[in-house]
Amino acid sequence: MKKVFATLAIAALTASTAMGAGIFDNLKYNLRFGYSIGGTAPMDMPSSIRSLDSYKLEPNFSLGLGVYKHLSGHWGITTGLHIENKGMNIDATVKNYHMSIVRGGQSLEGQFTGRNSSEVEQWMLTLPLQATYSFGDNVYLKLGPYMSYVRSHTFRGYAYDGYLRVGDPTGPKVEMGSDEGSRGSYDFSDDMRNLQFGMMLGANWYFHKHWGAFADVSWGFTGIFKKNFNTIEQTMYPIYGTIGISYRIR
Repeated sequence: MKKVFATLAIAALTASTAMGAGIFDNLKYNLRFGYSIGGTAPMDMPSSIRSLDSYKLEPNFSLGLGVYKHLSGHWGITTGLHIENKGMNIDATVKNYHMSIVRGGQSLEGQFTGRNSSEVEQWMLTLPLQATYSFGDNVYLKLGPYMSYVRSHTFRGYAYDGYLRVGDPTGPKVEMGSDEGSRGSYDFSDDMRNLQFGMMLGANWYFHKHWGAFADVSWGFTGIFKKNFNTIEQTMYPIYGTIGISYRIR
């Protein structure tokens, strides 16, 4: 996926360079403020996750500066810098779900059956590079890759109201309660990666000379964990939709 991102980035930069010294002329700028809804999940929901019992909205706000350059006809290119938070807080029912937890000061690893609560939070700087297609001066469709530097990240939670089979599904059974002393906790924050790559699709609509609205969908190509992390068997991808308002500076 990194090769795909690099190829798209080089293609976009080559197109920009082809415009000559005037690439920095007639640039348009906008400020944007948005709110994101989504989560971190595997591509296919594994059979070990039986149900998603609750999903709590998080303060997933984003603030950004966008830069747009018209190239030719309906086509243009847009980039910018976004400060954003991507987080989720969920509760799920699982069966034979591979986990590594700490309970009563003891580290345990095996197959858990019961309830699992997870909290994820990522603060990041995101740089998109998107091709745009305009319908007049007020509506733009955009598609292209993005790169995010994750400045701070959290992935923690606890397993409760169930039991853990240590080692494998036939191993010793350890009961888990619902209070802090009897449940098992985990914190995989240090195992999360700092760089993420993905694709972003979106649209901008200016209903006023300066004011507009936007909607974006971002899909990560890289999982949120480092390559050598295998405690969670499935690769977890950040998938979020963002809606908000924008202000066109010029």
